[in-house]
This record gives sequence, structure tokens and C-alpha cells, in this order.
Amino acid sequence: QVQLVESGGGLVQPGGSLRLSCAASGFTFFTFSTYAMSWYRQAPGKARELVATITRTGGSTNYADFVKGRFTISRDNAKKTVYLQMNSLKPEDTAVYYCGKGYPPDYWGQGTQVTVSS
Repeated sequence: QVQLVESGGGLVQPGGSLRLSCAASGFTFFTFSTYAMSWYRQAPGKARELVATITRTGGSTNYADFVKGRFTISRDNAKKTVYLQMNSLKPEDTAVYYCGKGYPPDYWGQGTQVTVSS
């Protein structure tokens, strides 16, 4: 059974940084590395929106305009983990962040809360 577990969220001041992790289980090494992965977020009262995607090998990434230059997606296929480094955080980045298997995702993690506030 595939499981995606996000971690690393929390409360941070504007301008601060957080690193989110998404650990996959139920995959073999070869299976995990055959999937693109993605990060999405959902703020209260808003639709879930794409934040970033990464290809199977990590050789190509894409970002939503509102995080370009601030967030970095990466992956470690040996650890079956995908990361989201978030720098220069803004209050409008406050949301539940989800990782997804594939793009578009066909499986989601449970999400991790990120709150940016002074």
C-alpha cells in the first residue's frame, strides 16, 4: 500500500525558512523513481494549487510563479523522499502543504500545516 507522509511544517516568522519532507512507503526503489512528484498547497477557503513539480530523476523542475526564486523542490530516490525548501516565507504562504504522487497526482499525503506569522 502506497503511503506519503509529509513533515516539517510549523510556525515561522515572515522571511524565515522551512524544509518540508515527503517520505514514501509502499514503493520499491525502482517504483518510486519512475514517478514524477509534486507539491501542492491549500489555504483556508481556497482551492488546492500547484506549488512545484519534479521529474523522475530530478533533472527538471517547475514552479508556480508565486514561489519562483524562493522555493526549491528536490528528491532523493534512494531514500524515497521528496523535499520542498521554502525560503523568504510570506504570510500568504500559509497553507496546508501536500505532496502528490505523479503529476497530476493520483495519490496524496495527509498534508502538513505551514503558518507564516509574526
